[in-house]
Amino acid sequence: MRKTPIGIAMLNDERPHVYQVNNEANMAVVQAWVDAIRATVKDVDGATPEFVIGSTTIHNPRSARQVGEELVRAGCRSVIMCYNVWDYPYLAWPFINTVGKDKPILSLSNNNGKFPGNVGLLASDGALRQAGLRTHRIVGDMKSAATLAEVQDWLRAAQAVTCMKNEVFGMYGGHSMGMETGFFHLSGTQKALGTTVYSIDQYQLVEIAKNLPQSEVDKGINWLKAMLPGRIHWDNDMLTEETLGRQIRIYLAMQQLNEEYEFNLCGLKGQRELTENYTLGDIPEMLMNDPYDWNGPKEPMVCSTEADSNAAITMQMLKYITGGLPTLFMDVRLYLPELGIWDFCNSGNHASYYAARSFDPKENFAHINLWPAMKYYFKAGGASVEFDAAGGPLTFARLGWWNEKPFMYISLGEALALPADERKAINAQTDPTWPHVHAKLQGSFEEFVTLFPANHIQAAPGDLVRPLVNLCEITGITPVVVGDAAAGRIAPIWERV
Repeated sequence: MRKTPIGIAMLNDERPHVYQVNNEANMAVVQAWVDAIRATVKDVDGATPEFVIGSTTIHNPRSARQVGEELVRAGCRSVIMCYNVWDYPYLAWPFINTVGKDKPILSLSNNNGKFPGNVGLLASDGALRQAGLRTHRIVGDMKSAATLAEVQDWLRAAQAVTCMKNEVFGMYGGHSMGMETGFFHLSGTQKALGTTVYSIDQYQLVEIAKNLPQSEVDKGINWLKAMLPGRIHWDNDMLTEETLGRQIRIYLAMQQLNEEYEFNLCGLKGQRELTENYTLGDIPEMLMNDPYDWNGPKEPMVCSTEADSNAAITMQMLKYITGGLPTLFMDVRLYLPELGIWDFCNSGNHASYYAARSFDPKENFAHINLWPAMKYYFKAGGASVEFDAAGGPLTFARLGWWNEKPFMYISLGEALALPADERKAINAQTDPTWPHVHAKLQGSFEEFVTLFPANHIQAAPGDLVRPLVNLCEITGITPVVVGDAAAGRIAPIWERV
């Protein structure tokens, strides 16, 4: 998974008789922070953050510029400013002005009575905020699990922001069925995130798909047959080896074009041209979002149904924040007031990973069926993927817009592992041949209906509220947190003045 270097530097006292004595100890503190963070923050693939440590403490304007230039040359895209002793606050400026004011900035200090790092942090970070910089502050012991969890959440957010700043969303097909909440908001997205879009007609996918070698298509079909013995429900009409093969072909064609155009995330329009003239997108979208295919383990590639760009952007944020986990895309389909739960389902895009939350495809596919696509909607045929998501905590989110201003709906919740007969009865109320997430969200039904911005919702495992909020605060996106987590959020000063 992509990552960007993180610069870390210690601010120090200007007086030579002070910094010459404490420089070595302060540099050891910086290294200790780096070691502690690396031991805590690991991506799905085992990678740890890449740090660049300033060669000396910042103790005069020359050293401030020197360290800043070191970080710039190393390509650092975010900055941690460490405090362990009293420092001279004006030195923050030649450092930050050299590194760049557009970087995510974390001010990190001990809570030690002997050495007034807190005092230095508040004085120096306060100077940055006076000039309008949106910084974050963490004060605590590096041996504290709670403190390190805070740092991890900020790092995850900063990595999402700095990686997405120069990414390209590959939009295959564009504006599906007139869904304006999913259309790419070019100027607003550029201002907040820097992510841009490049559109390719679905016709190009079909042309590439038609000319792919049958041998590679057969690999995909045979892999699915082996994973789903007796659970591919052929009907000699909508679901045949030919129509399933077309779905494999679209997946391979997207892989090829994603690599050729260097897309970092993508979306497939599907309806109506592709679904009525060539194939349904459920299988290729699932495989894109999964951490494996018949060629073995791979990094999930965010792919949104109906080329929903705001969904894809949300999924990409969640992917970075979780360190590379697959993410969920769902329709907001049915609320069951008697149970207080939602049935989130759509005709595709649920990564098969969520069937058992395993990186072993055999464990996930043991819970999956492939059914013929609904002819009423998807005339070209293909397979619909059916499973019920495994139980477990999730954070639900969605990027939305109000009057040209971006906001992020954020809610803790969970996928419920309901009894089989109850799941079957719920699924029958929508479409039992599609994937379902039986979801319990914090906050009321009325709150959801009042605030939620679209018909598609995204999710990823765990409690991701704090890193999502950090990401929003860095970028200027307004976080709309609902449920119990809303009460625990302290609104930053820039939202209050």
